[in-house]
Amino acid sequence: MIARRPPKGKKALLAEVNRILFAKYGTCLCPLRHDNPFQLLVAVELSAQCTDVRVNQITRELFKKYPDAESFAGAPVADIENLIRAGGLFRSKARNIISAAKSVVENFDGKVPATMKELTTLPGIGRKSANVLLGNAFNIPGFPVDTHVKRVLKRIGVTNSGAPEKIEAEVNALIGKKYWTNLSHMLILHGRKTCSARKPDCPNCIIKNLCEYYNKG
Repeated sequence: MIARRPPKGKKALLAEVNRILFAKYGTCLCPLRHDNPFQLLVAVELSAQCTDVRVNQITRELFKKYPDAESFAGAPVADIENLIRAGGLFRSKARNIISAAKSVVENFDGKVPATMKELTTLPGIGRKSANVLLGNAFNIPGFPVDTHVKRVLKRIGVTNSGAPEKIEAEVNALIGKKYWTNLSHMLILHGRKTCSARKPDCPNCIIKNLCEYYNKG
């Protein structure tokens, strides 16, 4: 399904982008493997500057030994560092994960909180990570903005901003809540598969005719 021409207005443009991407990608699942909200929190923290494939390789063994917040809260830092070393930034990630586990245990009765305000009190969790957790662990609409989302939306012409929080607010105002989580997933997939940073595959892009970047040549 190829778009014919850009509709007028950003709201209509984003709705059309969402429609066409959904025809290709459908309902997307979170690529980070997890069995509970805290495991997803850990996986999200590990994903910084690391591929989802590598994160899933790391967590396969990590979650066997430490399956929940309580076990992570009592874990030796050195052991967590060794188990996650392959993902890079392992020292800071280990500290944040253990600190987040302790906060969940001490402040939230061992359960990951399900609000933006509370999630962002946890070490290593910003708005993007909190939105991932809201949408994928709790089925609460959230629009995570990563580098792929930002790049695709800027090229299309939905936003001129480079600030993730501003882009999140813009998208939230343009399209209904029920679309936020899946739209983010689809934009990430499209950014990885087609709209890459250095060599976007514009000739084979299903939304090229909606795209400001493509239409400007």
